[in-house]
Amino acid sequence: VLDASTLSFGTRVKWFAICFVIGVACSILGTALLWLPKGIKLFAVFYTLGNIAALASTCFLMGPLKQLKTMFEPKRLIATLVMLVNILFFFSLCSFA
Repeated sequence: VLDASTLSFGTRVKWFAICFVIGVACSILGTALLWLPKGIKLFAVFYTLGNIAALASTCFLMGPLKQLKTMFEPKRLIATLVMLVNILFFFSLCSFA
């Protein structure tokens, strides 16, 4: 990964931290907004964005191809599928709510 990437190690670590903090902040914000009148839709949007940002953060460290290979290993397949189904569920929730 280090040789194939055009980003330096320091740059990749910075973008990992940025994406990870954005992901955690969006997830927490979505949970906090859940109690508002249109809270279900806001929760779905922010929670989905938070999960996608957190996934993107690890792509900066490992690379997207290695990330996908690791996610779909047999020992992690069930967790990956549950996470992807939840993202699709919350995304559909924000579309139809």
